[in-house]
Amino acid sequence: MEEIAPVYARSLFEVARDQSKLDVVREQVGEVAEAISSDRSLATFFFSPYFSTEEKKDGLHKAVTGADPLVVNFLELLVEKHRMPELFRIRRAFDALWDEENKQLPVEITSAVDLDDEVVKSIGEKIAEQTGREVQLSTHVDPDVLGGLVVRVGNTVLDASVQHRLERLRKELARA
Repeated sequence: MEEIAPVYARSLFEVARDQSKLDVVREQVGEVAEAISSDRSLATFFFSPYFSTEEKKDGLHKAVTGADPLVVNFLELLVEKHRMPELFRIRRAFDALWDEENKQLPVEITSAVDLDDEVVKSIGEKIAEQTGREVQLSTHVDPDVLGGLVVRVGNTVLDASVQHRLERLRKELARA
């Protein structure tokens, strides 16, 4: 059985693309998701079974003003179908479709120390050259990595960290 969030995301994506509103819809759905994520009372209101669909729709219209009618209609549909708790997964799935459509490739580099900007840029350029896509680089420092790098390219992880090598060695020794 297919997860419901990708189905909703794909439907919203296709309608937004047909109406040439991909960027607007992505931005506005993201803003609504961020607002609900950061405001516990909003989350409680929209996710609680104690409020009726009509109360939630009324609250939606008060909370979401000036949004594109496509976004408002989509959010109303989520309220009617009791799918508002799926909003965050729908957003992630929509963003993945948007990245694919715009040939964007998220790349996350994790290291034990801050990397030189030239090194990060070089890694990004190599990945862009190999994939033919525009790379969206982000870097993180995690002292637990100990040394080396962990590079996440889309859904693929290349773990060349000292921590990973030590863990692999520990497992080999445990088997021996």
